[in-house]
Amino acid sequence: MAVALPVERSKPNTDLGAKSLLIYGPPKIGKSTFASRFPEAVFFECEPGLSELEVFKVPTYTWEDFLAACRLVAAGGHRFKTVVVDTADNAFRLCSEHVNAEHKVEYEGDLPHGKGWAFVKNEWGRVLTKLASLPYGLVLISHSMEKTIETRTGEYTRTVPTLPERARGTVLGLVDMVLYFDTAGHRDKDGGVVTQRVIRTKPHPSWEAGDRSGRLPETLPLDFDAFARAFAGGGPQKS
Repeated sequence: MAVALPVERSKPNTDLGAKSLLIYGPPKIGKSTFASRFPEAVFFECEPGLSELEVFKVPTYTWEDFLAACRLVAAGGHRFKTVVVDTADNAFRLCSEHVNAEHKVEYEGDLPHGKGWAFVKNEWGRVLTKLASLPYGLVLISHSMEKTIETRTGEYTRTVPTLPERARGTVLGLVDMVLYFDTAGHRDKDGGVVTQRVIRTKPHPSWEAGDRSGRLPETLPLDFDAFARAFAGGGPQKS
């Protein structure tokens, strides 16, 4: 097909079911439960942890299994509309182990001139980009950790996904939203402390988050229905 220059501007995609997301947070806060609420979700189960949820899942404990699951989804002819990778951390580990085995090394650094790192990064990027380009939603799940950031004037702590640095760049470049699942406390009318689970959607020095759509408020209750209503009813948020 011949390539032609566009004659009209593209329109923003306002279909939540077609978005790519990275959600992360501490254990047992409700990441998998939240992801299961996306339309017709199928889980690529890269680590045990879904036994308490009633979901469609494909065990993907090797990179070969992960690739096979990707091919099945890409072929179509199924009911699913959202792919959930739980967790992206383990998926990347499987990718790394696969590439190392192909080149008969134990660790990427065992290959000279940084070739091992490049091979893993290229394989990870190839597969994730293909998944994100399919006509389905994509939800990547990760855990959270605190990271010390050093600046010229001192240090501070920031909460970030536990994805290895060499995997994070690819993920952050392709997702539409990075959602941090957190807890926040406030005083009730009697002076007691009430803890609520929340979703952080905007960048902050204390955590990593982002929303390319601009449709979400800075903080939401950690509730899928509230999240979906906010996205559907929102426009670009004013700062």
